[in-house]
Amino acid sequence: MSLREALPKVATALPGPNAKAIFEKRAKVMPAAIKSIYPLVIRRGEGAMFEDVDGNIFLDWVGGVGVMNIGYGNPELIEAVKGQSERYFHAMMNIVTHEGYLDLAEALNRIAPVRGDEKNTMLVNSGAEADENAVKIARAFTKRPNIVVFSGSFHGRTMLTMTMTAKKSYAVGMGPFPDGVCRAEFPNVYRRPKGMSEADAVGYYVDRLRETFIDASPAQQVAAIVFEPVQGEGGFVPAPLEWVRAVRKICDDSGILMIADEVQTGFARSGRMFASEYYKEAGCAPDIITMAKSIAGGLPLSALTARKEIFDATPGGTIGGTYCGNALSCASALKVIEIMLRDDYPGKALSIAERCAKRFGAWVGMFDCIGDVRGTGAMMGIEFVKTKAGKEPFAEIVNAIVEEAWTRGLVLESAGTYGNVIRFLCPLCVTDAQLDAGLDIFERSIEACVARAK
Repeated sequence: MSLREALPKVATALPGPNAKAIFEKRAKVMPAAIKSIYPLVIRRGEGAMFEDVDGNIFLDWVGGVGVMNIGYGNPELIEAVKGQSERYFHAMMNIVTHEGYLDLAEALNRIAPVRGDEKNTMLVNSGAEADENAVKIARAFTKRPNIVVFSGSFHGRTMLTMTMTAKKSYAVGMGPFPDGVCRAEFPNVYRRPKGMSEADAVGYYVDRLRETFIDASPAQQVAAIVFEPVQGEGGFVPAPLEWVRAVRKICDDSGILMIADEVQTGFARSGRMFASEYYKEAGCAPDIITMAKSIAGGLPLSALTARKEIFDATPGGTIGGTYCGNALSCASALKVIEIMLRDDYPGKALSIAERCAKRFGAWVGMFDCIGDVRGTGAMMGIEFVKTKAGKEPFAEIVNAIVEEAWTRGLVLESAGTYGNVIRFLCPLCVTDAQLDAGLDIFERSIEACVARAK
């Protein structure tokens, strides 16, 4: 059986002997501040699986934190990158134009659900770089200084995106921070005020956003409102559609741009190529979409798409960069889009989500420590609490479950403001047998950790 069809199998202690030697090297040659809690060293990967240097086989439900939607080692991507590598590796668009950039921009202009008929796309290198450029472009277009971001948000680790990010453990000792970033409360319906109905929660959070224009910045000084359709580091919290409609109206009434950070939700994860397709269908499409992660199957690339009018307001020379739209990454991204549309990866995400939702939903009744299951498409989160009534975050059991699962061959990752959410970001090419094996390992890991916690 090929690795692509294999099931999890762990035959050594973790880390194994070969991995231990590599971790000793890691400790010597790279900064300890680049953290890793996993005792895993990859040797090769195919589909949703990878093998470590000691021969153990793991099912990956993290996928490079949403990078591997199309899976490890897709043969068509390999051939596309090989073909481009035989022509040239790099051409900087400020010096020599290469058609791969233009073809990819054309493809993204066609599928990105932003407002406007005539669109432009800019290619950059990382999610943070895409988000930072989106803010620069919004400021240039509106001639306004401020932006509004949200509690629970994560937008990157550059100086501006670190400021935009809510969780300040990502910014310890890094200040002072840039001005002009205002924060509102994100609509986390599960953690709405006690006694408030779900129906009333959306209005409550819209009112909290409006208060930002009183407490932090007048609306007339706000260039953009930036949010993730499903918060990643914040705990896989989806933005309610009615709230997005209200945000769109606030933006329209006040001349503010709406920016959807689809770095993690993009490329079929949500059950659409972009989660903002749900917004477009409801008449509330964003003005700018940023994207990265799975865009190029693991090669460094990101992008932002907006209507041409917005880009045209940007002064010449203020955007761009040496590696933006690297030729190898563009070749891979074009093939990713082709495969995902041809093989209906959004449909795969919905099918996976349906299977997972049944099991995850059953666990809510089985385990007192599971307070909520939520998500959009196959971007799902399970929130662990000490009591269902009190909703006290239970990060300790999440850490234990993550560790227990990897000893059984399943790679999980935590998330959430309080570290009490386990996220699901499995590659969308996972087989049914692999998905079922992962669900079984996850359930047994919860059982084992609950038993030990008593």
